[in-house]
Amino acid sequence: MEDPWEKSVTYSLNTIFLLFSAYLVFVMQIGFAMLCAGSVRAKNAVNIMLTNVVDAVVGSISFYLFGFAFAFGSGSNSNPFIGTNLFALSGIPNDTYDYSFYLYQWAFAIAVAGITSGSIAERTQFSAYLVFSFFLAGFVYPVVVHWLWSSDGWLSIGSSNLFLGSGAIDFAGSGVVHMVGGVAGFWGSLILGPRVGRFDAFGKPVPFRGHNASLVVLGTFLLWFGWFGFNPGSFEKILVSYPDTSDEGNWTSTGRTAVVTTLAGSTAGLITLFGRRLIIGHWDAIDVCNGLLGGFVAITSGCSVVEPWAAIICGFVSAWVLIGLNIMALKLNYDDPLEAAQLHAGCGAWGLIFTGLFAKEKFVIQVCDRGVTGVSRPFGLLLGGGWALIGAQIVELLAILVWVSITMGPMFYVLHKLKLLRISKDVELTGLDISTHGGAAYTHHDDDFPSSFADFIRLRDNES
Repeated sequence: MEDPWEKSVTYSLNTIFLLFSAYLVFVMQIGFAMLCAGSVRAKNAVNIMLTNVVDAVVGSISFYLFGFAFAFGSGSNSNPFIGTNLFALSGIPNDTYDYSFYLYQWAFAIAVAGITSGSIAERTQFSAYLVFSFFLAGFVYPVVVHWLWSSDGWLSIGSSNLFLGSGAIDFAGSGVVHMVGGVAGFWGSLILGPRVGRFDAFGKPVPFRGHNASLVVLGTFLLWFGWFGFNPGSFEKILVSYPDTSDEGNWTSTGRTAVVTTLAGSTAGLITLFGRRLIIGHWDAIDVCNGLLGGFVAITSGCSVVEPWAAIICGFVSAWVLIGLNIMALKLNYDDPLEAAQLHAGCGAWGLIFTGLFAKEKFVIQVCDRGVTGVSRPFGLLLGGGWALIGAQIVELLAILVWVSITMGPMFYVLHKLKLLRISKDVELTGLDISTHGGAAYTHHDDDFPSSFADFIRLRDNES
């Protein structure tokens, strides 16, 4: 039996692990801010950075007041759809949750609103961000969290009544976090419509390149760094040993999860690099960064239950999912400045399906049952695990798509009808920084160098 001192040390080390993971996930907010700032035009840089700050602070208040309760509240009135207690952290800490767990979940919640912000950038009224951030982080996202990550949730792998005898595995949130943010962003961008001048009179896309590739690359690396808290940190406890072995526990699983995450993202980045080179004729840094992030998004669901070789497959497919969805978006005159809907919703959906195909039984038991021997769990279809897990993954995908659509779609539509969503054409052409935020992000200089690949081609041809 574990003595009080040993129990105290174990609890302390697990708390340190979870808090450190929360800090890493919070670093992703800096990554989002830099990625967004670099991906928009210079005249809107202040606006998009401010909206990232607003997403974080407004989401913090709504998740504290309502979100955590809707996500993890349980008790005598518990139900599989939504939590019913712990509002404003009343009753925290308790036997199940403490403040470090809340902080970790909070870092996830504010990331969701940051995803959506990218889809509606450069043409949205600032007040609209206040509304959707509060609603998304305080209600829409937490309900999905309850379905998957609460022991009462109807899709949870920890439920006493497993859906399809399996439950859905969404370990760190390809669906819970990324699909929710991406689908919400899709509806916002669709209802807003394209930016002025994004498509010409014949419906052909006009390039609107982001103004600072350096910020995009910096943001991408910060997000990569934060993902090591996002995925491995989702084990929540590191000092958990597996009874069927003397040298394995959560400490080995977290390491494997970090490796799997890196391999999926790197593969996706590499495939995007060469894939886009074949399509557009040059090496594009921003495309590679988005491809890299798409690989991370896809592996987030199954990062703890797949082998490293499977991560290569995940990243390979996610790159083509993103490339294909971006081509389709342009053909349909859909305008998403950061490719957020395609990246987070599209690659997140692939991640859920991938988990249902490649989850390894041994790893599933480690995640769900702490490696207990003699336990059987549904696992990946392509590894011989049957249809139960893949069926639950597809149901999760559809449930998230429907839930976010019937909540965020009408909210954006109401804001649009009340004329609270889109800025005027004059303001959009001028830029939000000067017209709304008191000044530009940079001192303007006229630079005598090409601003786009097309300009380079024209200058090269003129000189020859």
